[in-house]
Amino acid sequence: MKQTEEQFERRKKVIHDMLCDKQYVPMKLKEMAMLLQIPKENRQELKDVLDALILEGKAEVSVKGKYRKSTAKYVVGRFIAHPRGFGFVEVEEREEDIFIAEEHIGGALHEDTVRVLLLPPSLGKRQEGAVVQILEHGIRELIGTYQKGRGGYGFVIPDNQRITTDVFVAEERSKGAVSGHKVKVEILSYGDKDHKPEGKVTEIIGHIQDPGTDILSVVYAYDLPNEFPEKVMRQVERVPDKVQESDLEGRTDLRGIQMVTIDGEDAKDLDDAVSLTFDGTHYHLGVHIADVANYVQEKSALDREAFTRGTSVYLADRVIPMLPMRLSNGICSLNAGEDRLAMSVLMEIDEKGTVLSHEIVESVIRVDRRMSYTEVKKILEDHDGKLCETCAELVPMFEQMAVLSGVLREKRRKRGAIDFDFPEAKIILDEKGIPVEIRAYDRNVATKMIEDFMLAANETVAEDFYWQQVPFLYRTHDTPEPDRIRQLSAFTAGFGYGLKGVSDEVHPKEIQKLLEKIADTPEERMVSRLVLRSMKQAQYTPECSGHFGLAAKYYCHFTSPIRRYPDLQIHRIMKEVLRGRMKEERITHYAELLPSVAEHCSQTERRADEAERETVKMKKAEYMERHIGEAFDAVVSGITSYGIYAELPNTVEGLIHVSKMYDDRYYYKEETYEMYGIDTGRVFRLGDPVHVRVIDANKAQKTVDFELAEEPEI
Repeated sequence: MKQTEEQFERRKKVIHDMLCDKQYVPMKLKEMAMLLQIPKENRQELKDVLDALILEGKAEVSVKGKYRKSTAKYVVGRFIAHPRGFGFVEVEEREEDIFIAEEHIGGALHEDTVRVLLLPPSLGKRQEGAVVQILEHGIRELIGTYQKGRGGYGFVIPDNQRITTDVFVAEERSKGAVSGHKVKVEILSYGDKDHKPEGKVTEIIGHIQDPGTDILSVVYAYDLPNEFPEKVMRQVERVPDKVQESDLEGRTDLRGIQMVTIDGEDAKDLDDAVSLTFDGTHYHLGVHIADVANYVQEKSALDREAFTRGTSVYLADRVIPMLPMRLSNGICSLNAGEDRLAMSVLMEIDEKGTVLSHEIVESVIRVDRRMSYTEVKKILEDHDGKLCETCAELVPMFEQMAVLSGVLREKRRKRGAIDFDFPEAKIILDEKGIPVEIRAYDRNVATKMIEDFMLAANETVAEDFYWQQVPFLYRTHDTPEPDRIRQLSAFTAGFGYGLKGVSDEVHPKEIQKLLEKIADTPEERMVSRLVLRSMKQAQYTPECSGHFGLAAKYYCHFTSPIRRYPDLQIHRIMKEVLRGRMKEERITHYAELLPSVAEHCSQTERRADEAERETVKMKKAEYMERHIGEAFDAVVSGITSYGIYAELPNTVEGLIHVSKMYDDRYYYKEETYEMYGIDTGRVFRLGDPVHVRVIDANKAQKTVDFELAEEPEI
């Protein structure tokens, strides 16, 4: 009679206690069965119990078949697969991940929770392990390309390169999919070393040849909410198109103040406007942010959907907004010439960049003109005569803004704020979603100006509400781990750059000094990336622990409530405080609410960032597919044991595998971060100019491969 689950667990405990008893002598299965008076026909049940204990790391069996208490060390963690077959296990209490060789993954799939046996350490190598038990599968569904087999069945090739096995789909579970369809698959069986996972198609996304299907696949893969529920849209229909008279009660009327919005040419959700005057001594800066909270009431269907999304997601060919377009592009967008409700921060700033005083008010505003970054840059740097004449009444304000921007930036620099200036890619798509141009995004005087003003407003708001001692949502960035900084210091020392304070907590000013030293050097980009990797990730927290990267004691996200839920959340808190409604009951409400809001919004932000990166990598690879065989100038952007990475001026990066470096036998010199040619003595270093030829590009794998090419004759 087969033992029940309850009996099985009870026997496991009894046998485990026996193995752990100091008087216990290791014995074989037959001996143990006799000791426990288990009949011969029930010995398989005993073996099942022992096998379960072995899988859990509580027991082990010797080469002679004797069972005893386990002497091995086991840990539990999350398996992160690598496209090349091996993987790593992340364990919360361990700083370094455990390496899992391909022969030791034990059938684990990406994101599975696994039990790992720690293998004996190899001299000078990282800790390795072997997966002995899959405790929980992490992936229930996946996105991939369906391929039909000859026998009517099919299989799905996962988009996620970390899932290295296909999923078998029986014909009756294919939902009529044909070869080339992008599909969503539910995993029914995870298979084993001899069998593939099995699944069923739950949704057909579209054909890979259809425009937009590639990006839509990313949307599905990251479970991004693509459509607004009907209940939300019905609520949005009731939102007015114009500011109502009843909404103006108690607001500060700022409609007579000259102000503008400055955004990208293609921006449609304009949630910040700026104003500035100078009285000869002090600047009077106004940062005016759309009062979205006036239209999105707490606990409404619209609010719950905005919270679920957490943030707007900006993909290569589309925006998945946090709020429906009627709000984000309509009543909540600070469109020129229209009355709009706002939350305004009015700051008085001296000529050293210190905010002497400020006022936060609920306001009504009217933007005088919509400006683009390009237009403001043309006025301030190019002195475009026609544009200066068209915007004559605004030019003096722009000139004052440029001065104040420089003052604020210098003040941040002096206190140690770190400014990473990595070029972002601007991808131009045609009407079919095909990339026709890729270029580095221009970060000009106007974009920096708006950035400086928004930072000032965010800091001012955060400090104000910190000292009011009410529950609040902060944007925090913790000090890096000392070990990571020590590793960074050891690496940069090889280039002759010192880094002070690495024995304890490093000050952001030391990181800033390092970045200033490497500016315009060949190794600038790589060292900057290593600095960034040594940092912790910024997050949302109810505690104000400061922002390391900005060298700021107080910081929050206040300026983008149309596209970020944390901003909307703190707007509600600010309004309750301003209206005198932050009583004990509301304080308790927010104190209980904010930890979950902070955690959820940090997660949705990371999800959005990853999805955005995926689409950029995909479109870059697709663009380069049409340039295979062509040669380009590039710079060495990374060096590894298996090759060097080269980056084109348009930000596309590709790998030159060591096997494609035909002119010599190259070896990686880790201590100097160089690729060294044994016979010729040729050395590749970070930042070195190289001439490369595109030999492969794979949109599905999101990869670009180069080879070294001969320099063109001049």
